[in-house]
Amino acid sequence: MPSFVVRVWLPDRPGALGAVASRIGAVRGDLTGIDILERGAGRAIDELVVTLPSADLIDLMLRELREVEGVDVEDIRPVAVPVPDPRLDALESAALLVEQTTAGDLVELLVEHASRDLEAAWAAVVDHVAVELLASTGEAPSSTWLAVFVAGSLASEAAGTDDVAWASFPHAPLALVLGRSGRPFRQRERAQLEALTRIADRRWAELLLPRPTG
Repeated sequence: MPSFVVRVWLPDRPGALGAVASRIGAVRGDLTGIDILERGAGRAIDELVVTLPSADLIDLMLRELREVEGVDVEDIRPVAVPVPDPRLDALESAALLVEQTTAGDLVELLVEHASRDLEAAWAAVVDHVAVELLASTGEAPSSTWLAVFVAGSLASEAAGTDDVAWASFPHAPLALVLGRSGRPFRQRERAQLEALTRIADRRWAELLLPRPTG
């Protein structure tokens, strides 16, 4: 049976998620996973993993969901089976980061796994002082665009835009920048990006330490 990830806005109050689950069940769907992306101002943004007997039921399910007061559907997309576990993926990425033995391999793995874990269209690590692209995947912007974007975000203390998320290395002039279109980056995703970058920053510093001689 096909599975889908449905990103929904719903009231942050008791019973709201239950009402959504009831509507999914009404079309013979099965709610198999929930990922809370953001909460605030009386609203929550959740990603729901839903299995349906047939993809032909998607439109009916969306109509059912929109009948729930205060619920809006932001996005729906098919997902592979077995469904990825965002928390397990994040732990795997963290473990692999600390195992890297060269700085080059570290940033290459960082962009690969950050792009995978957060479903980005592109990802890049840029030295925003030297204006140098150290690693990238997908159709990432130029090093100049990335450096200007990071410098502007640092100056304004901005978290990014809806379609671009970024995090700086705390102790190096590097930043990890991700982009995708059609689905905004949310608080939980940005927090995960920052956590990965802090781990990479610590390993980066360890790899650049002078090796003992003699």
